Amino acid sequence: MNPILLEVIGTTVQEVKEAALHGADRIELITAFSEGGLTPSLGLVEEAIASVSIPVNVMVRPHSRSFVYDADDRATIVRDIRLLRETGANAIVFGALTPEGKVDVDLLERVLEAAGDLPLTFHRAIDKSADLLQALDVLLAYPQVTTVLTSGGQPSALQGLACIQSMVRQAAGSNLGILAGSGLTAETVVDFTREAGVKQVHFGSNVRIGGHALAPIDPERLRALRSSLNTITV
Repeated sequence: MNPILLEVIGTTVQEVKEAALHGADRIELITAFSEGGLTPSLGLVEEAIASVSIPVNVMVRPHSRSFVYDADDRATIVRDIRLLRETGANAIVFGALTPEGKVDVDLLERVLEAAGDLPLTFHRAIDKSADLLQALDVLLAYPQVTTVLTSGGQPSALQGLACIQSMVRQAAGSNLGILAGSGLTAETVVDFTREAGVKQVHFGSNVRIGGHALAPIDPERLRALRSSLNTITV
């Protein structure tokens, strides 16, 4: 039996080190936190991976305008992923939709091919899809997609609980795990996790000083969260 896996957002090498030191099991490395996360520089990726022993998943998102990408965006995304394959990244974090709000299967397949052996986390683009469960069904057809980060289509995972429960049931028996994130705290995460049935959670602002996205990681908050999660085994 293992505790719930804790993924923490890192935007600098120092944050990555702090997160690993105080209880994170995995890092999601991004830049531009206030824009929902964009592709970090290659130098940051390499330095971050070299600085810790826990896995580092890397965001690939060229801009924050939407999750619909044109031909130039697509070329950039594929190029970034090919470069990231050489860094020792644990996985790619990516998501794309069509203008109609469906998973962009064409781009997804190009991304998976470019990623090679790297697994993929489909990020909260899924929360903007027209039908979350239909989108999840599409992703379940690709074994390389091992994780879906979601708040259940709501601003907070607490509000999206019912949808997340449905997603967990839908993914049961597959190699795809549901990673719940957004709005969770050390005080709410235990009950939420038990109700939702998720085995991994994602934290950003709520492990930072004052709960602010652009503030440094707060070791005390992160240790309290880790302590709460250690009371749950899955």
